[in-house]
Amino acid sequence: LRSALDCARRQDAVAFELTAAYRLARLWRDQGRREDARALLVPIYRRVTKGSDTPDLIKAKTLIDELS
Repeated sequence: LRSALDCARRQDAVAFELTAAYRLARLWRDQGRREDARALLVPIYRRVTKGSDTPDLIKAKTLIDELS
């Protein structure tokens, strides 16, 4: 997941970055690393301004709310 996240960042592929960050954040949440998960996901979520009703954004927002 870290490799996918790094690759998406290098390619400036925000949608893929969000997907990778969401999956990594879920893993960290399950491992009890809630603060790390939120710190990873929130900045990427905030960068995405278009398509606020896409399934990936909805899932990310739901996870952010859960981690808050």
